[in-house]
Amino acid sequence: MRFIKTKTDLQALCDEYRAAPYVTLDTEFMRERTYWPILCLVQIARPPLPGETPEAHEAQGAALIDPMVAEMDLAPLFELMRDPQVIKVFHAARQDLEIFSLLGGLVPAPLMDTQVAAMVCGFGEQASYETLARDLAGAQVDKSLRGSDWSARPLSQRQLIYAVSDVTHLRVIYEKLTARIAKADRLEWISEEMAALADPAQHRADPEEAWRRIRLRNPNGPALSALRELARWREEEAQKRNLPRGRVLKDETLAELAQLKPKTIEDLGRSRAFQRDNRSSETTQAVLKAIKVGLALPKADWPVQEETLKLDAKASALAELLRVLLRARAADLDVAAKLMAQSADIDRLALEEEPDVPALRGWRREVFGEEALRLKRGEIALTAGPQGIVVAELKPPTGA
Repeated sequence: MRFIKTKTDLQALCDEYRAAPYVTLDTEFMRERTYWPILCLVQIARPPLPGETPEAHEAQGAALIDPMVAEMDLAPLFELMRDPQVIKVFHAARQDLEIFSLLGGLVPAPLMDTQVAAMVCGFGEQASYETLARDLAGAQVDKSLRGSDWSARPLSQRQLIYAVSDVTHLRVIYEKLTARIAKADRLEWISEEMAALADPAQHRADPEEAWRRIRLRNPNGPALSALRELARWREEEAQKRNLPRGRVLKDETLAELAQLKPKTIEDLGRSRAFQRDNRSSETTQAVLKAIKVGLALPKADWPVQEETLKLDAKASALAELLRVLLRARAADLDVAAKLMAQSADIDRLALEEEPDVPALRGWRREVFGEEALRLKRGEIALTAGPQGIVVAELKPPTGA
Protein backbone atom coordinates (compact mmCIF):
# COMPACT_ATOMS: atom_id res chain seq x y z
CA MET A 1 0.00 0.00 0.00
CA ARG A 2 1.04 3.62 -0.39
CA PHE A 3 1.15 5.92 2.64
CA ILE A 4 0.61 9.52 1.50
CA LYS A 5 2.10 12.19 3.78
CA THR A 6 2.70 15.20 1.49
CA LYS A 7 0.49 17.35 -0.70
CA THR A 8 2.74 16.63 -3.68
CA ASP A 9 2.25 12.88 -3.30
CA LEU A 10 -1.47 13.37 -2.70
CA GLN A 11 -1.78 15.41 -5.89
CA ALA A 12 -0.02 12.67 -7.86
CA LEU A 13 -2.26 10.02 -6.32
CA CYS A 14 -5.47 11.92 -7.07
CA ASP A 15 -4.36 12.65 -10.65
CA GLU A 16 -3.77 8.92 -11.13
CA TYR A 17 -7.02 7.85 -9.45
CA ARG A 18 -9.02 10.29 -11.56
CA ALA A 19 -8.49 7.88 -14.48
CA ALA A 20 -10.50 5.17 -12.65
CA PRO A 21 -14.28 4.76 -13.10
CA TYR A 22 -14.70 4.61 -9.31
CA VAL A 23 -12.77 4.84 -6.06
CA THR A 24 -13.59 3.19 -2.75
CA LEU A 25 -13.18 5.24 0.43
CA ASP A 26 -13.33 5.09 4.20
CA THR A 27 -12.23 7.38 7.02
CA GLU A 28 -10.96 6.90 10.56
CA PHE A 29 -11.69 9.71 12.98
CA MET A 30 -11.95 10.57 16.66
CA ARG A 31 -14.68 12.62 18.34
CA GLU A 32 -15.09 11.21 21.85
CA ARG A 33 -13.75 14.43 23.40
CA THR A 34 -14.70 16.96 20.72
CA TYR A 35 -17.79 18.25 18.93
CA TRP A 36 -16.08 18.33 15.55
CA PRO A 37 -14.66 15.02 14.33
CA ILE A 38 -10.85 14.86 14.07
CA LEU A 39 -9.95 13.22 10.77
CA CYS A 40 -7.07 10.82 11.41
CA LEU A 41 -6.82 8.72 8.26
CA VAL A 42 -8.35 8.43 4.79
CA GLN A 43 -8.33 5.08 3.00
CA ILE A 44 -8.76 5.01 -0.78
CA ALA A 45 -8.53 2.32 -3.46
CA ARG A 46 -9.31 1.94 -7.17
CA PRO A 47 -9.82 -0.90 -9.67
CA PRO A 48 -7.06 -1.81 -12.15
CA LEU A 49 -6.42 0.80 -14.86
CA PRO A 50 -6.28 -0.21 -18.55
CA GLY A 51 -3.00 -2.03 -19.25
CA GLU A 52 -2.01 -2.19 -15.58
CA THR A 53 -0.39 -5.46 -14.53
CA PRO A 54 -1.66 -7.33 -11.45
CA GLU A 55 1.67 -6.61 -9.74
CA ALA A 56 1.40 -2.88 -10.42
CA HIS A 57 -2.19 -2.79 -9.22
CA GLU A 58 -1.26 -4.64 -6.05
CA ALA A 59 1.31 -1.93 -5.32
CA GLN A 60 -0.57 1.13 -6.57
CA GLY A 61 -4.28 0.29 -6.25
CA ALA A 62 -4.75 1.25 -2.60
CA ALA A 63 -3.41 4.05 -0.43
CA LEU A 64 -3.64 5.55 3.03
CA ILE A 65 -3.66 9.34 3.36
CA ASP A 66 -2.39 10.90 6.60
CA PRO A 67 -4.29 14.16 7.22
CA MET A 68 -2.56 14.67 10.58
CA VAL A 69 0.80 15.58 9.04
CA ALA A 70 1.25 19.30 9.64
CA GLU A 71 2.17 20.03 5.99
CA MET A 72 -0.74 18.02 4.53
CA ASP A 73 -3.30 19.86 2.41
CA LEU A 74 -6.32 17.80 1.38
CA ALA A 75 -7.34 20.10 -1.49
CA PRO A 76 -6.39 17.51 -4.20
CA LEU A 77 -8.57 14.92 -2.48
CA PHE A 78 -11.49 17.33 -2.33
CA GLU A 79 -11.10 17.99 -6.05
CA LEU A 80 -11.23 14.26 -6.72
CA MET A 81 -14.40 14.07 -4.60
CA ARG A 82 -15.96 16.69 -6.89
CA ASP A 83 -14.98 14.93 -10.13
CA PRO A 84 -18.26 13.97 -11.88
CA GLN A 85 -16.54 11.18 -13.84
CA VAL A 86 -15.48 9.17 -10.78
CA ILE A 87 -18.00 7.34 -8.59
CA LYS A 88 -17.19 7.53 -4.88
CA VAL A 89 -18.00 4.29 -3.09
CA PHE A 90 -18.49 4.10 0.69
CA HIS A 91 -20.06 1.62 3.08
CA ALA A 92 -22.49 3.17 5.60
CA ALA A 93 -21.52 6.56 4.25
CA ARG A 94 -23.19 9.11 6.53
CA GLN A 95 -20.33 9.77 8.93
CA ASP A 96 -17.78 9.82 6.11
CA LEU A 97 -19.92 12.30 4.19
CA GLU A 98 -20.16 14.49 7.29
CA ILE A 99 -16.36 14.59 7.42
CA PHE A 100 -16.08 15.76 3.80
CA SER A 101 -18.90 18.26 4.29
CA LEU A 102 -17.19 19.80 7.34
CA LEU A 103 -13.62 19.84 6.04
CA GLY A 104 -14.13 20.36 2.32
CA GLY A 105 -17.53 22.01 2.14
CA LEU A 106 -18.75 19.30 -0.25
CA VAL A 107 -20.60 16.02 -0.46
CA PRO A 108 -18.71 13.55 -2.69
CA ALA A 109 -20.61 12.87 -5.92
CA PRO A 110 -21.53 10.81 -7.79
CA LEU A 111 -21.98 8.53 -4.83
CA MET A 112 -22.65 4.89 -3.95
CA ASP A 113 -23.31 3.53 -0.47
CA THR A 114 -22.92 -0.25 -0.50
CA GLN A 115 -24.97 -0.65 2.67
CA VAL A 116 -27.99 0.85 0.89
CA ALA A 117 -27.19 -1.15 -2.25
CA ALA A 118 -27.12 -4.32 -0.14
CA MET A 119 -30.59 -3.54 1.21
CA VAL A 120 -31.83 -3.40 -2.39
CA CYS A 121 -30.19 -6.77 -3.09
CA GLY A 122 -31.62 -8.91 -0.31
CA PHE A 123 -28.92 -8.60 2.37
CA GLY A 124 -31.30 -7.48 5.10
CA GLU A 125 -31.88 -4.23 6.97
CA GLN A 126 -28.31 -3.07 7.67
CA ALA A 127 -25.74 -5.41 6.19
CA SER A 128 -22.35 -4.97 7.85
CA TYR A 129 -19.12 -4.59 5.93
CA GLU A 130 -17.91 -7.86 7.45
CA THR A 131 -20.97 -9.69 6.11
CA LEU A 132 -20.58 -8.32 2.59
CA ALA A 133 -16.82 -8.95 2.57
CA ARG A 134 -17.46 -12.56 3.57
CA ASP A 135 -20.41 -13.22 1.25
CA LEU A 136 -19.29 -11.29 -1.82
CA ALA A 137 -15.50 -11.03 -1.60
CA GLY A 138 -14.77 -14.27 0.25
CA ALA A 139 -12.73 -12.33 2.82
CA GLN A 140 -12.61 -12.34 6.60
CA VAL A 141 -12.38 -8.85 8.10
CA ASP A 142 -11.01 -8.45 11.61
CA LYS A 143 -12.86 -5.50 13.18
CA SER A 144 -11.12 -5.77 16.56
CA LEU A 145 -9.10 -2.63 15.78
CA ARG A 146 -12.18 -0.50 15.05
CA GLY A 147 -11.82 1.32 18.36
CA SER A 148 -8.10 2.05 17.98
CA ASP A 149 -6.65 5.46 18.76
CA TRP A 150 -6.22 6.55 15.14
CA SER A 151 -4.71 9.88 16.19
CA ALA A 152 -1.61 8.22 17.67
CA ARG A 153 1.53 8.04 15.55
CA PRO A 154 3.13 5.88 14.38
CA LEU A 155 0.27 3.59 13.39
CA SER A 156 1.01 -0.08 13.86
CA GLN A 157 1.32 -2.53 10.99
CA ARG A 158 -1.90 -4.21 12.18
CA GLN A 159 -3.71 -0.87 12.05
CA LEU A 160 -2.46 -0.19 8.53
CA ILE A 161 -3.53 -3.63 7.28
CA TYR A 162 -6.93 -3.27 8.96
CA ALA A 163 -7.43 0.21 7.52
CA VAL A 164 -6.60 -0.68 3.93
CA SER A 165 -8.82 -3.78 4.04
CA ASP A 166 -11.81 -1.46 4.50
CA VAL A 167 -11.40 -0.26 0.91
CA THR A 168 -9.77 -3.15 -0.94
CA HIS A 169 -12.59 -5.64 -0.34
CA LEU A 170 -15.05 -2.82 -1.01
CA ARG A 171 -14.00 -2.88 -4.67
CA VAL A 172 -15.32 -6.44 -5.08
CA ILE A 173 -18.43 -5.69 -3.00
CA TYR A 174 -19.25 -2.66 -5.15
CA GLU A 175 -18.81 -4.44 -8.45
CA LYS A 176 -20.90 -7.45 -7.44
CA LEU A 177 -23.68 -5.35 -5.94
CA THR A 178 -23.92 -3.05 -8.97
CA ALA A 179 -24.08 -6.09 -11.25
CA ARG A 180 -26.98 -7.46 -9.21
CA ILE A 181 -28.74 -4.11 -9.21
CA ALA A 182 -28.39 -3.75 -12.97
CA LYS A 183 -29.62 -7.32 -13.56
CA ALA A 184 -32.67 -6.64 -11.38
CA ASP A 185 -33.28 -3.34 -13.23
CA ARG A 186 -33.07 -1.31 -10.02
CA LEU A 187 -30.56 1.35 -10.99
CA GLU A 188 -33.28 4.02 -10.75
CA TRP A 189 -34.02 2.94 -7.16
CA ILE A 190 -30.39 3.42 -6.17
CA SER A 191 -30.21 6.75 -7.98
CA GLU A 192 -33.12 8.04 -5.88
CA GLU A 193 -31.50 6.84 -2.65
CA MET A 194 -28.11 8.33 -3.50
CA ALA A 195 -29.65 11.68 -4.48
CA ALA A 196 -31.24 11.89 -1.03
CA LEU A 197 -27.99 10.88 0.69
CA ALA A 198 -26.00 13.47 -1.27
CA ASP A 199 -28.25 16.34 -0.13
CA PRO A 200 -25.89 18.75 1.73
CA ALA A 201 -28.65 19.56 4.24
CA GLN A 202 -28.41 15.96 5.50
CA HIS A 203 -24.88 16.58 6.77
CA ARG A 204 -25.16 19.96 8.52
CA ALA A 205 -25.67 20.41 12.25
CA ASP A 206 -28.25 23.20 12.41
CA PRO A 207 -28.63 24.71 15.91
CA GLU A 208 -32.21 25.68 14.96
CA GLU A 209 -33.14 22.02 14.65
CA ALA A 210 -31.12 20.65 17.58
CA TRP A 211 -34.19 20.44 19.85
CA ARG A 212 -35.74 17.72 17.68
CA ARG A 213 -33.31 15.10 18.97
CA ILE A 214 -34.65 15.52 22.55
CA ARG A 215 -38.03 14.09 23.50
CA LEU A 216 -40.25 15.54 26.23
CA ARG A 217 -42.60 13.21 28.05
CA ASN A 218 -45.46 15.70 28.26
CA PRO A 219 -44.73 18.29 25.59
CA ASN A 220 -46.57 21.59 25.52
CA GLY A 221 -45.96 24.86 23.69
CA PRO A 222 -44.02 26.77 26.36
CA ALA A 223 -41.88 23.76 27.29
CA LEU A 224 -41.01 23.07 23.65
CA SER A 225 -40.22 26.74 23.05
CA ALA A 226 -37.87 26.74 26.05
CA LEU A 227 -36.34 23.45 24.86
CA ARG A 228 -35.66 24.85 21.39
CA GLU A 229 -33.78 27.84 22.79
CA LEU A 230 -31.85 25.69 25.26
CA ALA A 231 -30.86 23.21 22.57
CA ARG A 232 -29.89 26.02 20.20
CA TRP A 233 -27.66 27.59 22.86
CA ARG A 234 -26.06 24.24 23.73
CA GLU A 235 -25.37 23.40 20.07
CA GLU A 236 -23.72 26.76 19.45
CA GLU A 237 -21.75 26.49 22.70
CA ALA A 238 -20.58 22.96 21.88
CA GLN A 239 -19.51 24.05 18.41
CA LYS A 240 -17.70 27.14 19.73
CA ARG A 241 -15.88 25.23 22.49
CA ASN A 242 -15.45 22.09 20.37
CA LEU A 243 -16.92 19.87 23.07
CA PRO A 244 -19.41 17.00 22.84
CA ARG A 245 -22.95 18.19 23.52
CA GLY A 246 -23.13 16.16 26.71
CA ARG A 247 -20.05 17.91 28.08
CA VAL A 248 -21.95 21.21 27.96
CA LEU A 249 -25.27 19.88 29.31
CA LYS A 250 -26.82 16.45 28.91
CA ASP A 251 -30.04 15.81 26.98
CA GLU A 252 -31.93 14.81 30.12
CA THR A 253 -30.88 18.05 31.80
CA LEU A 254 -32.24 20.14 28.94
CA ALA A 255 -35.49 18.17 29.02
CA GLU A 256 -35.88 18.69 32.77
CA LEU A 257 -35.15 22.42 32.50
CA ALA A 258 -37.66 22.82 29.67
CA GLN A 259 -40.36 21.20 31.83
CA LEU A 260 -39.49 23.18 34.97
CA LYS A 261 -38.97 26.52 33.13
CA PRO A 262 -36.92 28.17 35.95
CA LYS A 263 -36.72 31.96 35.94
CA THR A 264 -34.17 32.55 38.71
CA ILE A 265 -31.05 30.95 40.14
CA GLU A 266 -33.18 29.86 43.09
CA ASP A 267 -35.59 28.14 40.71
CA LEU A 268 -32.67 26.28 39.14
CA GLY A 269 -32.05 24.70 42.52
CA ARG A 270 -35.16 22.57 41.92
CA SER A 271 -33.45 20.84 38.98
CA ARG A 272 -31.42 17.95 40.34
CA ALA A 273 -30.09 17.18 36.87
CA PHE A 274 -28.82 20.74 36.45
CA GLN A 275 -27.14 20.70 39.85
CA ARG A 276 -25.28 17.53 38.86
CA ASP A 277 -24.45 18.79 35.37
CA ASN A 278 -23.66 22.49 35.76
CA ARG A 279 -20.06 23.64 35.96
CA SER A 280 -20.06 27.44 35.77
CA SER A 281 -21.94 30.63 36.49
CA GLU A 282 -21.75 31.46 32.78
CA THR A 283 -23.76 28.33 32.02
CA THR A 284 -26.31 29.28 34.68
CA GLN A 285 -26.87 32.70 33.14
CA ALA A 286 -26.98 31.33 29.61
CA VAL A 287 -29.59 28.75 30.59
CA LEU A 288 -31.82 31.32 32.29
CA LYS A 289 -31.52 33.63 29.27
CA ALA A 290 -32.40 30.86 26.80
CA ILE A 291 -35.48 29.86 28.79
CA LYS A 292 -36.56 33.51 29.08
CA VAL A 293 -36.26 33.96 25.31
CA GLY A 294 -38.24 30.78 24.65
CA LEU A 295 -41.07 31.70 27.02
CA ALA A 296 -41.31 35.23 25.60
CA LEU A 297 -42.12 33.99 22.08
CA PRO A 298 -45.73 34.34 20.94
CA LYS A 299 -47.83 31.19 20.71
CA ALA A 300 -47.71 31.30 16.91
CA ASP A 301 -43.92 30.79 17.06
CA TRP A 302 -43.96 27.80 19.41
CA PRO A 303 -42.47 24.64 17.89
CA VAL A 304 -44.54 21.48 17.60
CA GLN A 305 -43.09 18.11 18.53
CA GLU A 306 -44.09 15.34 16.18
CA GLU A 307 -46.10 13.03 18.37
CA THR A 308 -46.18 9.27 18.22
CA LEU A 309 -49.30 8.39 16.32
CA LYS A 310 -52.09 6.81 18.36
CA LEU A 311 -54.09 4.28 16.39
CA ASP A 312 -57.55 3.17 17.42
CA ALA A 313 -58.59 -0.46 17.01
CA LYS A 314 -59.75 0.01 13.43
CA ALA A 315 -56.59 1.83 12.33
CA SER A 316 -54.39 -0.69 14.17
CA ALA A 317 -56.02 -3.55 12.28
CA LEU A 318 -55.46 -1.76 8.97
CA ALA A 319 -51.85 -1.01 9.88
CA GLU A 320 -51.23 -4.70 10.59
CA LEU A 321 -52.72 -5.59 7.21
CA LEU A 322 -50.48 -3.04 5.51
CA ARG A 323 -47.46 -4.51 7.29
CA VAL A 324 -48.36 -7.95 5.98
CA LEU A 325 -48.47 -6.50 2.46
CA LEU A 326 -45.11 -4.78 3.04
CA ARG A 327 -43.43 -7.97 4.26
CA ALA A 328 -44.91 -9.93 1.35
CA ARG A 329 -43.69 -7.43 -1.23
CA ALA A 330 -40.26 -7.22 0.42
CA ALA A 331 -39.98 -11.01 0.28
CA ASP A 332 -41.15 -11.12 -3.34
CA LEU A 333 -38.59 -8.50 -4.40
CA ASP A 334 -35.84 -9.59 -2.00
CA VAL A 335 -35.57 -6.03 -0.68
CA ALA A 336 -35.27 -4.92 2.94
CA ALA A 337 -38.76 -4.03 4.16
CA LYS A 338 -37.35 -1.14 6.21
CA LEU A 339 -36.01 0.43 3.04
CA MET A 340 -39.40 0.24 1.35
CA ALA A 341 -41.41 1.74 4.21
CA GLN A 342 -40.73 2.81 7.78
CA SER A 343 -43.09 1.90 10.62
CA ALA A 344 -44.21 5.53 10.89
CA ASP A 345 -45.12 5.49 7.17
CA ILE A 346 -47.40 2.50 7.76
CA ASP A 347 -49.13 4.14 10.71
CA ARG A 348 -49.78 7.32 8.75
CA LEU A 349 -51.07 5.28 5.82
CA ALA A 350 -53.55 3.66 8.19
CA LEU A 351 -54.71 7.01 9.61
CA GLU A 352 -54.62 9.38 6.63
CA GLU A 353 -56.13 9.12 3.16
CA GLU A 354 -52.89 9.71 1.23
CA PRO A 355 -50.16 11.08 3.51
CA ASP A 356 -46.94 12.70 2.31
CA VAL A 357 -44.58 9.86 3.25
CA PRO A 358 -41.59 8.31 1.42
CA ALA A 359 -43.55 5.09 0.88
CA LEU A 360 -45.79 6.99 -1.53
CA ARG A 361 -42.98 8.55 -3.56
CA GLY A 362 -40.69 7.36 -6.33
CA TRP A 363 -39.84 3.67 -6.64
CA ARG A 364 -41.41 2.88 -3.27
CA ARG A 365 -44.82 3.91 -4.54
CA GLU A 366 -44.41 1.69 -7.59
CA VAL A 367 -43.51 -1.46 -5.66
CA PHE A 368 -45.57 -0.96 -2.50
CA GLY A 369 -47.34 2.37 -2.03
CA GLU A 370 -49.86 2.05 -4.84
CA GLU A 371 -50.94 -1.40 -3.69
CA ALA A 372 -51.17 -0.14 -0.11
CA LEU A 373 -53.62 2.54 -1.22
CA ARG A 374 -55.64 -0.01 -3.21
CA LEU A 375 -55.76 -2.28 -0.16
CA LYS A 376 -57.14 0.61 1.89
CA ARG A 377 -59.78 1.33 -0.74
CA GLY A 378 -60.93 -2.29 -0.78
CA GLU A 379 -59.84 -2.88 -4.37
CA ILE A 380 -57.54 -5.79 -3.47
CA ALA A 381 -57.35 -8.37 -0.72
CA LEU A 382 -54.60 -10.51 0.80
CA THR A 383 -54.92 -14.27 0.85
CA ALA A 384 -52.61 -17.02 2.08
CA GLY A 385 -51.58 -19.83 -0.23
CA PRO A 386 -48.81 -22.37 -0.79
CA GLN A 387 -46.59 -19.62 -2.17
CA GLY A 388 -47.20 -17.33 0.80
CA ILE A 389 -49.22 -14.10 0.80
CA VAL A 390 -51.03 -13.46 -2.49
CA VAL A 391 -52.76 -10.27 -3.65
CA ALA A 392 -56.22 -10.90 -5.06
CA GLU A 393 -58.27 -8.44 -7.11
CA LEU A 394 -61.72 -7.73 -5.73
CA LYS A 395 -64.67 -7.22 -8.00
CA PRO A 396 -66.55 -3.94 -7.49
CA PRO A 397 -69.99 -4.29 -5.89
CA THR A 398 -72.88 -4.91 -8.33
CA GLY A 399 -74.12 -1.67 -9.76
CA ALA A 400 -70.94 0.20 -8.93
